[in-house]
Amino acid sequence: MARTSYTASEAARALGISLDTLRRWDRQGKIRVRRDSGNRRVVSAREVERLRGGDKPTLSARNRLEGVVRELKIEGLLAQVELDVTRGARLVAVITRESAESLGLEPGVAATAVVKATSVMVER
Repeated sequence: MARTSYTASEAARALGISLDTLRRWDRQGKIRVRRDSGNRRVVSAREVERLRGGDKPTLSARNRLEGVVRELKIEGLLAQVELDVTRGARLVAVITRESAESLGLEPGVAATAVVKATSVMVER
């Protein structure tokens, strides 16, 4: 049976944001939540999918470098992702193994490097 709702912490995890960010989004009206009988936030699966999908990014980062995975090295808990980005540039990011697997990263797959401050994140 398909899941219909998430707790606030489960929804935050599914969206790749912190619980504090989810709470802030709720106060700002950026995410639709309901309250259960214990006054805890509950997020519908449809709302999580709305925020995860589409062309509108869910991250506040503005620097996005689209490219193609050139190489993926997974060792232990970490994965090294090498992307060929625009104009022949190469970008290397180290992310968790779990993230690489959940994104379905492998050579030849399109992905986007998201650069925010000194961190580089990868999305697909």
